[in-house]
Amino acid sequence: MPEYNNYQSPFTWRYASPEMRALWSEEHKRLLWRQIWVALAKAQSEFGLVTTDQLADLEAHVAEIDVTRALEIESEIHHDLMAELKTFAEQCPLGGGILHLGATSMDVEDNADVLRLREALNLVLGRLKELLLVFAQKIESTAELPVMAFTHIQPAEPTTLGYRLASYAQDLLEDWIHSTAIYANLRGKGFKGAVGTAAAYGDLIGVEQLEIFEARLSQLLNLPFYPIATQTYPRKQDFEIVSALAGLGGSLYKLAFDLRLLQSPPIGEISEPFGKKQVGSSAMPFKRNPINAEKIDSLARALSVMPQIAWGNAAHSLLERTLDDSANRRTMLPEAFLIVDELLKTALRIIDGLNIHEASIQKNLDAYAPFAATERIMMAAVKTGADRQDMHERLREHALAAWQDVQMGLPNPLKQRIKQDDSISKMLSEEEIEKLFDVSSYVGSAPQRARDLASRIRNMLE
Repeated sequence: MPEYNNYQSPFTWRYASPEMRALWSEEHKRLLWRQIWVALAKAQSEFGLVTTDQLADLEAHVAEIDVTRALEIESEIHHDLMAELKTFAEQCPLGGGILHLGATSMDVEDNADVLRLREALNLVLGRLKELLLVFAQKIESTAELPVMAFTHIQPAEPTTLGYRLASYAQDLLEDWIHSTAIYANLRGKGFKGAVGTAAAYGDLIGVEQLEIFEARLSQLLNLPFYPIATQTYPRKQDFEIVSALAGLGGSLYKLAFDLRLLQSPPIGEISEPFGKKQVGSSAMPFKRNPINAEKIDSLARALSVMPQIAWGNAAHSLLERTLDDSANRRTMLPEAFLIVDELLKTALRIIDGLNIHEASIQKNLDAYAPFAATERIMMAAVKTGADRQDMHERLREHALAAWQDVQMGLPNPLKQRIKQDDSISKMLSEEEIEKLFDVSSYVGSAPQRARDLASRIRNMLE
């Protein structure tokens, strides 16, 4: 339970899932440290350095996390990993004395970090997969539904809602592909000691045995290791991970920002779910604010600057290691994942419960889609012998006059004006003009391309 008489991070209770919070908890971190110490002892037992009874003692107490005792020790020695080591050793009368043999702190911490990064990224990939499959369903159901498209935030030509949704889903699918590749390539530091030479382990088992020794630890932890590491694994790996998360955040940011525009009543075509008892404003009872989309944009904005910190950690890690990355990694790595977890949870809730307001969609089409027909009319008239420049000027004048009516809240008169223009009507019949104004026939390949992307998502993820 949060302690409300002390500062709590919003990620402690407001944002992210219990599963993601648990992965980044103090208890889970310490459990991973202990599991690594046990794996080290097991590998060393195979080289005759640890007895069977010592190993059994460690395995029996590995899950007995006592954060209170560890913090008590840390207050005296000012070293968190050594405090946990002493706490574990106190619990193991037989095995405690051989814990951490030959190791340096980062042999434990860095490998634990990568194990935790892998768990967290796996959770992210699972949530992203779920979101993409919901997108596929929404794309398929709206692939043929015409909507007004906007360029420069101005009405342009018709598209379909499914095609617009497909543009977001395509970005997210690229994020999934990229993040999956990063997941598959995650590597730990391995067990290479204080500067990466594994000299201490070499003294224990012989330099000629080091490759076999580290390969066994890789097997025990089910974690590949970098062949070259200093005191830490290359911090460039953190940069790649955090950059991928920020890229995913950017995709979700655009989705949410567009939704905020489209939910605005002057457009009003789609909106996020709004609960029956949800309050939009303490002062204005009528308000239906897009708080979920706004939350996505707010958190994603915070996430966007984290790659800069990770870049600095990688670039400023002088020689074999400096400690100026340690403090910021304690917040950067967990919060990057906690943010993404909340972004994905919120986006899933929005897309799954997306409100589609077809009356507003049709109203916008009626007002603005006729303007997109002017180019079609011009092309068709020229094909029957009209002068292109003359036709362009006539259509321009009709469009400007119609635009004035639309701006005054009147129905768009463009089609009727064109039908009454003798210079155009002698080139095109009324039936041909009607057909050229048909919105559903002027969305090109959008429906099929949208369905194709939905199929690709299903083929890759189901």
